[in-house]
Amino acid sequence: MFDFERDRDLLQVMGEATREESTCIAQRLLAVAELYTRHEGALADMEWCLVDYCAATAADVSAVQNISHARAVGQVQFACALAYRLPAVAKVFVRGTIDFRMVSTIINRTDNVDDELMPKLDEAIARHCEKWMKLSRPKLQDRVDQWVAKFDPAGVRVPPKVEQNRYFDVDAAAPGMAFASGHLRAADGAALDARLEALAATVCEHDPRSHNQRRADAAGALGRQEAALVCLCGRQDCTAAQGDAQHTAATAVIHVLAEQGTLEGSSDTPGYLRGLGILPAESVREVAKTARLKPLTIPTGAAPDPGYRPTARTREFLGWRDLTCRWPGCDKPVEKCDVDHTVPYPNGPTHPSNTKHYCRIHHLVKTFCGWNDRQLPDGTIVLTSPTGYTCTTEPHGAAMFPTLATPTGELDLPPTAHEPDAPAERLAMMPRRKQTRAQDRRDRINAERRERTELIAEQQRQHQAWLAANYKPPPF
Repeated sequence: MFDFERDRDLLQVMGEATREESTCIAQRLLAVAELYTRHEGALADMEWCLVDYCAATAADVSAVQNISHARAVGQVQFACALAYRLPAVAKVFVRGTIDFRMVSTIINRTDNVDDELMPKLDEAIARHCEKWMKLSRPKLQDRVDQWVAKFDPAGVRVPPKVEQNRYFDVDAAAPGMAFASGHLRAADGAALDARLEALAATVCEHDPRSHNQRRADAAGALGRQEAALVCLCGRQDCTAAQGDAQHTAATAVIHVLAEQGTLEGSSDTPGYLRGLGILPAESVREVAKTARLKPLTIPTGAAPDPGYRPTARTREFLGWRDLTCRWPGCDKPVEKCDVDHTVPYPNGPTHPSNTKHYCRIHHLVKTFCGWNDRQLPDGTIVLTSPTGYTCTTEPHGAAMFPTLATPTGELDLPPTAHEPDAPAERLAMMPRRKQTRAQDRRDRINAERRERTELIAEQQRQHQAWLAANYKPPPF
């Protein structure tokens, strides 16, 4: 691979590659930030839309980089912080003399600093950060926190409270909180997961807890053999108190897809456990001993379903064919996705060759942000962005089980229109946010700054108390 006679030449290649890597990452992030700025200027007022400027930019980023929507959103926010809150650090990053680890630490540890103080802090850190490259992560955090404390003591980050980040597959504990972890068989884990999901859904929509917090509380309810969670909304018209049958947690079902040969023992092709992935053939046969077996029909040459909503048979096939949202890089399971008509109904029929799954965010992106898609009879999607960038995705289920990629029939469909812009009258129909991302960030920062201020005050009180108890004035 290398024709260098001297080892020092290899070391030179390493050093140059490291600097070029940092430069490329910096350029990519600054390009993301610039794209965000252009979306702000070109699109109508989307700040209060569920698909806001950040989500619209993330749709482009996830498609071109083939990453999930959540990672793309994080990258957009990271890029904007680098470009607009830390421009001096960004210049150092572009030179390649600091790496991504350094930049991510700086962005994270300066996130709570007041905007008016950031320019001076940015310049100070940019002058010194190249000297910190050899520091370990804890020491690097200490250096950044030291500079933050000099400019804005209340902006020093506060460690998160475990109690506020409750989730069932727990990995950390604190006094008063339990540690629950373990390695389970995939089928047992899926059954437990489904049970927790069912319990978490027994409260009304006004319950103040997050989804993860409801799952954590569902573990206690499950241990007490309770059929439902107690809703904490405090409303007299709470629908959970009515015992709605569709929200009871009486049963938990898991779904496994496998070939007939695997069930019969003539093949060791693994199956697929929805939500947890590949299931070895031996495990498939073990689960099948007590399971209800149901053949999956491939709707080849089938007539379109009547009406807008697909039949249960079509939904079942689409669910196993797609498994996840069909947007590039998105892994949202079909249970949390919408069935989207590629050519909008009624011009496009409700048929497997014209329907697939998009998660709610990507469904809205396609509908309101000028994206265009085309679907092939085997389920392949050709997606085109408003900028003209084109990418192709194949169904995840059909990629693992080729039988599911059997063409379901050619349709005589009109071409879908490509809309480069999102007119204001169309955006008015988009679901709205209760708070903008900027307001969410402001509230989190204000709460953490208050907590840091209280910690500083408590430290000062303790210091004064120690002085009062131990300080003895010198005799004269």
